[in-house]
Amino acid sequence: MRGGAIDRDNAKICTVMVRIPSLVTLSVASFMALAAVPVPGSAQEADLDDLFDALRDAGPEAARVIEGRIWAEWSRSGSPTIDLLLERGQDALQEENPVLAVEHMTALIDHAPNFAEAYNVRATAFFQQGLYGPSLEDIRQALALNPRHFVAMSGLGLILEELGRIEEALAVWREVVSIHPHQQGAQDAIQRLEREAEGTAL
Repeated sequence: MRGGAIDRDNAKICTVMVRIPSLVTLSVASFMALAAVPVPGSAQEADLDDLFDALRDAGPEAARVIEGRIWAEWSRSGSPTIDLLLERGQDALQEENPVLAVEHMTALIDHAPNFAEAYNVRATAFFQQGLYGPSLEDIRQALALNPRHFVAMSGLGLILEELGRIEEALAVWREVVSIHPHQQGAQDAIQRLEREAEGTAL
């Protein structure tokens, strides 16, 4: 996920919640535990390790540059066909056509079921359609394949907040910040949710 405005119309939220399968009853720990899954060693992973180390210590401007390099690594499949499908799916999202994005990403996943970024893009497309259950399932898959995917985690945080699961959403956003201190909207989300959690406690 790369974010996007959330429709806060109560009627729509209630409708969406009806569609959510039992997947949403999983604890956030079930999702976050994926971050502890060891990733296979490779030259790409070694490069990513260095980038993530730099990301944690970078200022806002440098962080944007490093994030771009991380996205470039995440988007490399090694296959021109897969890269083309990914590009088409991303373009469909930019053109506000999430249905087409789902079609492209489903085709991509059929050919490359271990390519994490396809699940992240499809999760975003499902989210944009208000289909939180399928979005959550794709977030789970993305994190299983790429435990440091701070954008997939951000999507999880957004959905949990929409469902009123404030403490769990807060835990997710804090995990995001531990990986990427300058992730767009993360600090704002934490401050907003902390205020809401304090108000609930009162």
